[in-house]
Amino acid sequence: MIKLLDCTLRDGGYYNDWDYAPDLISDYLSAMQAINVDYIEIGLRSLKNDGFKGGCAYSKDSFLQSLKIPEALNGKIGVMVNASELLSEQFSIEEILQKLFSHKKESLVSLVRVACHLHEFEACLPAAIWLNKQGYTVGFNVMQITEKPMQEITDLALKAKGYPIDVLYFADSMGSLNSETTSKIIRAFKRGWAGELGIHTHDSMGQALANSLSAVDEGVTWVDATVTGMGRGPGNVQTEYLTIALAEHRNHTGSIPKLLELIHKYFKPMKNQYGWGTNPYYYLAGQYSIHPSYVQEMLADSRYKEEDILSVIEHLKITGGKKFNLDTLESARHFFSGKPKGSWQPKNVLADKIVLILGSGPGVSQHKKVIEDFIQDKKPYVIALNTQQSVSESLIDIRAACHPLRLLADCHEYIQFPQPLVTPVHMLPNGVQEELSEKNIYDFGLEIIPEVFSFDTEYCTLPSSLVIAYALAIATSGLASRILLAGFDGYSADDPRRQEIDSIFHLYQKSEDAIELLAITPTKYDIPVASVYGLIK
Repeated sequence: MIKLLDCTLRDGGYYNDWDYAPDLISDYLSAMQAINVDYIEIGLRSLKNDGFKGGCAYSKDSFLQSLKIPEALNGKIGVMVNASELLSEQFSIEEILQKLFSHKKESLVSLVRVACHLHEFEACLPAAIWLNKQGYTVGFNVMQITEKPMQEITDLALKAKGYPIDVLYFADSMGSLNSETTSKIIRAFKRGWAGELGIHTHDSMGQALANSLSAVDEGVTWVDATVTGMGRGPGNVQTEYLTIALAEHRNHTGSIPKLLELIHKYFKPMKNQYGWGTNPYYYLAGQYSIHPSYVQEMLADSRYKEEDILSVIEHLKITGGKKFNLDTLESARHFFSGKPKGSWQPKNVLADKIVLILGSGPGVSQHKKVIEDFIQDKKPYVIALNTQQSVSESLIDIRAACHPLRLLADCHEYIQFPQPLVTPVHMLPNGVQEELSEKNIYDFGLEIIPEVFSFDTEYCTLPSSLVIAYALAIATSGLASRILLAGFDGYSADDPRRQEIDSIFHLYQKSEDAIELLAITPTKYDIPVASVYGLIK
């Protein structure tokens, strides 16, 4: 008999910090009762308490008792514990489990699943013995094995054979599975494991339902799902679809009107708010076996534009992104390597000149005619940022680009522009250098050190790889007499990019060699402003 496990409140908590309204939980439990799920994974069981998280992040017995769980769901409540919390240098597994769990007779929990990576699996197996003695049904959920050699999976299954594990799960952590690979993995498990098998599918490539059903055809008897697929990254197979698809395999599927009402009332608005579900970015991440949390983090961060997300995915495709790490994400934004070096000296062309930096804000297009008149009249040295194209190409002296994501995204465009490109070319990955090999490059090096602006003859030190910081450094190293800014309209006050760029301007203006800044088109940034209309004849 197929067992349907709904883990919405646990897996969905990666979006809302496991902080669900009491009414939502109550209606959710009623809907789960109506469709006769076999188990509900109500949340995590954890000792960590860093930052605010809701009750489902801990799923303590006192919290569960406050939920007034329907009688029909008694014996169907599960929690998950992460292996990383069980493997401590200070305490044994048994000591940690004693802190997390009482005996099953004293708890509303009946199922405990241990989520572990391959390298944690064997060390965590003693947890099965302890949990079994306390009366719990025990599951082990093995993550990130979908690309492991089949023999490794069989070896893992053989290790589990001697322990009281009721169900051995595997998760499609990267969302990269297809039906064929799903079948191969299950057969590899079966060569070493005769017990029940379970699957947890992710929907990065839109294959979660198909993979779940393929797993059932291969003999898997436990299947996870979440309401509307709510879960980390692109989410999971959707409960509302899976319960229908599995009807012929389950004799007690119940009815779904309450589930559909729950979706309309709570989960559809939440999905609109948080944006889970597959999209081209998750699809690519699944295709390249990149952890979906990278995409989730970028989608939630307004600093990342579409081309930035695609470029990070391309970067992680090369460098590896199977294990999510925020530091790795930041290094993908700042991937300069080695000591700063360059070969171009800006002072040879900029000394004592007025420099005009053209940003990409609408102010350039709106005031294009007067900006062009100003350039022809005053003859400033014009630096265009990235691929800004509002002003006539004949009036632009150089283009500056250093943000690695923009470089990756815009390589082909830079080649088409007539101006030389200033960039730290010898500090960039080989792939980017190759893309730009036909371009006339002025190599001005840089290094990234937080809170630092300094200027050398052939390189600079910046607090960020934002191109405005780089352009300011070019002008300053070049000993310009004045720096004018056009097209720096600025973001709204609640946009994090506003604070990020304002901090760049503040830090620059406090630096020892800073040159006077003046915006000549409207700006929200905290810099002096004058009108370009008052600067021309």
